[in-house]
Amino acid sequence: MKKRWVSWWIANIIWIVLFAAGSFVVWTREVDGAGVTQTPELKLVSFIVLLIAFIIPLIIQIIWLIFNLKKAREN
Repeated sequence: MKKRWVSWWIANIIWIVLFAAGSFVVWTREVDGAGVTQTPELKLVSFIVLLIAFIIPLIIQIIWLIFNLKKAREN
């Protein structure tokens, strides 16, 4: 049982670090890959796109959490 929880926490930490790094890049860049100067509005749109991309792993992590909780109750 402990192995499942450790791997769940490690996966969460990895996703949090990736999201934080992506957010940092979005908010600190002056020009994006297309050469467009980033305004605060465009940075917000980019951040929302990044947030939408991280919703899928969030859903997977929630399902994994529910699975771990059910397994923990069985033991």
